Amino acid sequence: MKKFFKIAGLIVGIVILGVAGVIAYVKLALPNVGDAPDLKVEVTPERVKRGEYLANHVNVCMDCHSTRDYTLFSAPLVPGTLGKGGELFDQKQGFPGIFTSKNITPAGIGNWTDGEIFRAITTGVSRDGHAFFPIMPYPYYGSMDEEDAKSIVAYLRTLQPIESKPADSKPDFPFNFIINTIPKKATPS
Repeated sequence: MKKFFKIAGLIVGIVILGVAGVIAYVKLALPNVGDAPDLKVEVTPERVKRGEYLANHVNVCMDCHSTRDYTLFSAPLVPGTLGKGGELFDQKQGFPGIFTSKNITPAGIGNWTDGEIFRAITTGVSRDGHAFFPIMPYPYYGSMDEEDAKSIVAYLRTLQPIESKPADSKPDFPFNFIINTIPKKATPS
């Protein structure tokens, strides 16, 4: 009987150690999408126009990264708030935590490199390496044409800077671990 408890204790210890190892890997080593590319996007009128079209009508970045007037039909964007962030997605809406859209004007991402913005759009990984919640559909943006992503970067560089510091997102347990497994390397098409 003593031998049984010894073996059972050893097995339980190995399982606990294995689970702790997996949790540490997911929390500390992921997301692993690589470094931000070293690129400088040339801001041309054509590229900015294309980026404006994509960010406002196709990828609809501005729908979440601006203030919306929910008292009006279809909740139009409030003029003067383009890209300032602050849209809240929380448990009341069925999300596994509290997520806020970030300020994507030059006041919010002005010190980011073009490669860091490109990586954030296409992989869902922030400048500091944390994963974004996939309400931003970066799994799809990761397969968009590379030129389209660069056009969005060029357009974001031309937005009117708005001083705004939205609250940090806080995923609930266990999603605070799961979120790190979602970003993947971009596969532009």
